[in-house]
Amino acid sequence: MDVSLDLPTVWALLIAFAVFAYVVMDGFDLGIGILFPTLKVGHERDAAMNSVAPVWDGNETWLILGGGGLMAAFPLAYAIVLPALYAPVIAMLLGLIFRGVAFEFRWRDPAHRAFWDTAFFGGSLVAALAQGVTLGALLQGITVDGRAYGGGWWDWLTPFSILAGIGVTVAYAHLGATWLLMKTEGSARAHARRMSVKLGVATVAAIAAVSLATPFLESAYWQRWFAMPNVLLTAQVPLLLSVGTALFFRALKAEDGRDHHPFLLALALFGLCFVGLGISVWPNVVPGRVTIWQAASPPSSQLFMLVGAGLLIPVILAYTGYAYWVFRGKVGAEGYH
Repeated sequence: MDVSLDLPTVWALLIAFAVFAYVVMDGFDLGIGILFPTLKVGHERDAAMNSVAPVWDGNETWLILGGGGLMAAFPLAYAIVLPALYAPVIAMLLGLIFRGVAFEFRWRDPAHRAFWDTAFFGGSLVAALAQGVTLGALLQGITVDGRAYGGGWWDWLTPFSILAGIGVTVAYAHLGATWLLMKTEGSARAHARRMSVKLGVATVAAIAAVSLATPFLESAYWQRWFAMPNVLLTAQVPLLLSVGTALFFRALKAEDGRDHHPFLLALALFGLCFVGLGISVWPNVVPGRVTIWQAASPPSSQLFMLVGAGLLIPVILAYTGYAYWVFRGKVGAEGYH
């Protein structure tokens, strides 16, 4: 095995997995925060908080793994990307910190619960928007000068990055609505079903808008999606998205007690979008500028870290899966049934 060639690919797949795990696990968590003002004060808000209380902080483990893995496995990419995206990344971290504080204090400081509920919503909204803007800024291209970032402080702020930020925010809210549909009962469930329909339509529109704009950002994107014979394979992604969307709305209409189906189908739509993102950027770690092999740390370093990742990732998956299994089922304002 040619270790110098193979290890960057392995690490790129590991980091991609960590980012996707974060998006789907913390996405519904952030989505609930975005939806919080639409929930009635009292039972509905308490039920929503209780539905994520056992798992919300563990979900962010994957964000740490993705960011730490990028720094250690692809230090050149980290050195280029982070200065280009300081503003949205800092905004994201502050949003996550603020919502985490609000999550704890709304229970321990009931006299100011309205303030903490607003803080929970604001932190969730800022974090979701910042993540989408970061994705958009990365896709639209980063100016590279030699081995460093060569652009300005505001280069990340463009119409496309704002579009991506809004798209991710809407998609997270959609995921949060389907989570609440799966986890709650009564008026909270009825409200989650209504929001799932509305946000499902908005999410499909956002996916279409971002997908149609992306190929025009870089000629390489256009070639990967529409040049022959690539188009024979890439065309399957929008086709599967269409099928998944139809199945999602069909599942929402069904009154068969299978409230988990819309959530699982929403996750499938996220997965297909992630595949589309991979088609656009692979094998670059800085799209259009730096490949995974150019940005990789020495093979000995990547191999050393891979041993640790090989031991820790199964442990993380095991305790995460166990937590979700233990707290499966519906939840009320007072806790799990």
